[in-house]
Amino acid sequence: MNEIENIYQKLYRHFGPQAWWPGETCFEVIVGAILTQNTNWQNVSKAIANLKKAKVLSPKKLYSLPQSKLAQLIRPSGYFNIKAKRLKEFLNFLFNNYGGSLKKMFGRPLEDLRKEILSVKGIGPETADSILLYAGGLPVFVVDAYTKRIFSRQKLLSEEADYHTVQKIFVENLKRDIRLYNEYHALIVRLGKDFCKKTKPKCEICPIK
Repeated sequence: MNEIENIYQKLYRHFGPQAWWPGETCFEVIVGAILTQNTNWQNVSKAIANLKKAKVLSPKKLYSLPQSKLAQLIRPSGYFNIKAKRLKEFLNFLFNNYGGSLKKMFGRPLEDLRKEILSVKGIGPETADSILLYAGGLPVFVVDAYTKRIFSRQKLLSEEADYHTVQKIFVENLKRDIRLYNEYHALIVRLGKDFCKKTKPKCEICPIK
């Protein structure tokens, strides 16, 4: 077993399954992935609750909703004007290319679809890969700040490594499995929040030490 697999086993034994990503529909997961940029999940939950209360949490309804109204509904997520614009950019992409159908969109070859989503203004690799993995059920490993922090402290990668370099390390050391990718990323986030903090990490009681 390589070290990347070994760390996964330790995390899974310690924390158990994480049941990620929270969301009742794949569209809700996409909205959550865009809203969670630069904020915590608690704030995103409030914004999504507002969209549900207003009965607009569907591609068609959000596409028809004026951007200013959307911005007010997602206000709890912070940077709400920017995020409303990003959601609209994604929805324009979805309707212009796939007639608003997520099924058609996720039916595209993975590499092609990833390039397309990355071309949407305001969507970077982490958000794109979260959409592909958690909403589309496609085998893409998601990398975030926790991943870089934890694995650079474990001396398995450089702190300066870019997104795709880090992603490649995981892809080359794990079997290509959607459930594994899903669970591993969720466990990394849990470890980063509870133990491997930016300042004052709890190294002495870390489950992967």
